Amino acid sequence: MRTVLDTPYRDARADGLSFALGLPPLDALAVLPVERGGLTVQLRLLGASHQVIAGPLSETVACLPEDGGEPLPGSAATTLPGWSYDFTATTAVHADDAAFARAVDAVCARLADRGDALTGAFPGSRHAVTALALEHAGPDGAAAGGTGAEHPEPRAGIGWRTWHAYPQTREIVMTRSRLVRPT
Repeated sequence: MRTVLDTPYRDARADGLSFALGLPPLDALAVLPVERGGLTVQLRLLGASHQVIAGPLSETVACLPEDGGEPLPGSAATTLPGWSYDFTATTAVHADDAAFARAVDAVCARLADRGDALTGAFPGSRHAVTALALEHAGPDGAAAGGTGAEHPEPRAGIGWRTWHAYPQTREIVMTRSRLVRPT
């Protein structure tokens, strides 16, 4: 699902993002609930980036108040009762506006027709985009099938990816998260 948001985004650069687990649902500009693997997963677009709520987990990557989270880590992992969770984040900086635009357009095109993906375009630039999409985790917790569209139900868990595009700095922050039941 693609939505044009009627509010300016509050995060302006990749290094302004914070990471937090366990926050309550924040005010969202758009929410896409998806049933997957016995869980309702909420993909949530915030004015300051994203929040995913999946079963016992709440993941927030956004510009948060100083006490709201830690700087965005390259990786994080934790365990919850009956689940394990891991997270990775990378930032790609594009050499010019054209390369940045191609990268953002490619993400938007990949997610355009998916019922388990949410893309929000902020005013001011058609490339000011935050996108979230589910993918499936196989028995070892690894993402299976690339986009996740090939397998209707995950075997042992769920995963999601996000993209946060910043036209003013030509950065795209990409995250990948997995919530897996230990086997």
